[in-house]
Amino acid sequence: MDCGSGSATTGEGRFRVNANGKLLDVWLLARCVSCDRTSKLTVHERVPVTSLDPAGLHRYRVNDPDLVASTLLDQRIARRNRFTLDWEGAWRLDTAPAEPDDAWPVRVEVLFEDPVPVRPDRLVAHGLGLSRNEVRRRVKSDVPLRRPTRAGFAFTVMAKA
Repeated sequence: MDCGSGSATTGEGRFRVNANGKLLDVWLLARCVSCDRTSKLTVHERVPVTSLDPAGLHRYRVNDPDLVASTLLDQRIARRNRFTLDWEGAWRLDTAPAEPDDAWPVRVEVLFEDPVPVRPDRLVAHGLGLSRNEVRRRVKSDVPLRRPTRAGFAFTVMAKA
């Protein structure tokens, strides 16, 4: 972003497509949450018109909201344009009421509506009201608990020892 804060929001979520001969530039206009200025985030730079799918190019021209969201969530675009997304409060773990003590172990499946990066141990600890140390002791997962993931995963919570 222009101010160097590195935080962005989609604002109006508008793409700009500029043709220079047979080459195209595509930008996503984004508003900085720190200084409220609008910046152009480079999506494609000097690419041949023929290298873009006509349906995809149409989606840029009509400012497709799903394409705006997926473009903003794309890590390559974030890295290229030097911005990060603030995921604070972007996730939660909905849990059922506590079961009787004889219902252990409990198997839980986590699904993501959006590809929000989250460390499974933090998500589970927050959702179940456990410390992260207790999560490491009681939770068996099919993904590493300390490594961020964007994909759904499953875990099993064992009974208190």
